Amino acid sequence: MFSFRWAAMALAAAGMAAAQPALTTIQDILYRADGSRFNGTIFITWDAFQAGDTSNIATANLTVPIVNGVLNVRLVPTTTASAGAQYNLTYNSQGVNQFTQVWAVPASSVTLRVRDVLVSQGTVVGPAPVVAPVQISDIVGLANALALRAQEGVGFTLGRTAVINTSGQIDGAAGNLSDCVHVDGTAGPCGSGGGGILPAFSDGETPGGSINGTNAAFTLAFAPSPGASLELYRNGVMLKQSVDYSLSGSTVTFLTGAIPQTGDLLTADYRYANPSNPLGSLTAAQVICSSTGSSTSASTITQLGSCTIPAGLLGTGDRIEVQFQYNHAGSSTGFTGQIQWAGATVISRSTAAAETALVGRMTFGIYSGAQSWDVQSWGSALSFAAATGTTSADSTQNLQIAFQGQMAGSTADSVILRNFTVIRYPAQTSP
Repeated sequence: MFSFRWAAMALAAAGMAAAQPALTTIQDILYRADGSRFNGTIFITWDAFQAGDTSNIATANLTVPIVNGVLNVRLVPTTTASAGAQYNLTYNSQGVNQFTQVWAVPASSVTLRVRDVLVSQGTVVGPAPVVAPVQISDIVGLANALALRAQEGVGFTLGRTAVINTSGQIDGAAGNLSDCVHVDGTAGPCGSGGGGILPAFSDGETPGGSINGTNAAFTLAFAPSPGASLELYRNGVMLKQSVDYSLSGSTVTFLTGAIPQTGDLLTADYRYANPSNPLGSLTAAQVICSSTGSSTSASTITQLGSCTIPAGLLGTGDRIEVQFQYNHAGSSTGFTGQIQWAGATVISRSTAAAETALVGRMTFGIYSGAQSWDVQSWGSALSFAAATGTTSADSTQNLQIAFQGQMAGSTADSVILRNFTVIRYPAQTSP
């Protein structure tokens, strides 16, 4: 019984071996263009097909190492197989896919070379380009990376010196092309004398007073403005205000233990208000936006222009001034002009058909957590009107001022936003 079972298994194995499809041997030596032998790997792939002897060949792949240029592989013939049967080869060297080939292998009892089976070849190309929109959230970590990048400030422009504004944004230095840019981002005429509305600088000044070990009071040529700009050095070592000395106007008083001794050298660097310009240390107003808008003939509210105030630009004590001019083209239908501050409607005025314009100005006073506003408006025939109110927009986020308009009904007339200007007056105290 035991011998019979083993004999049956041997016969079955012999039958399976006899049923295997015939193979064709492809053997060759592969070279590079410089004459050196190719070393690498060939990846061979194919789709399922039926061989010429009706054997079913499943979809699979084969990896063949190429050492010192020697290629030796045995494959099922495809020229006698079902339609579409072929081998797709990718040649890889040093981890890089170099080129591709397509093989059609005939049935052969003799060894073939690559040229006997090669159908076509080509270069390796990358994946098809992505043409569908890719969302920022689709890329891991991109949203966080973008959040850490500095935003463009309202004054950012090509061809200007880049400065970091008080909101941490990349801005463009404002001023004349002949001006110098200071370390605080301000610009003005070059030289220590300053000018215009900018502060002057005193560098390496020797304070007046006797250095004898007992005198504690010394006088500067000007009163530092701001006081924190004073950098006072004793023998090259910077002293600390309120620890080594106190400052009152232009007088420096040394504290006990820090009084300069005979032979010491004192120097001072600081900013001060230009004595020929009492406004020397004040910050100028800033034009955030000034532009024209679009027009509309629609009878639904339509945005004609906008101005975005960057996040964090506004602080307590700042003031925003907005000026606007609407024009009416036509005389058959009235129009409405409307302005919103961070989504809250501040003004909305409707005119008669004969009205040619709507103009006005509004201001916003910034205080802790909210804004108080006032607005004035009028037209060529439209009566003067004024209003006040408050709003609580979050000024730590981008804040949009929207200029909107619409016609009173279906018409060929149009309302046009001719111009709008948004100016920031920064909070500051007198020098």
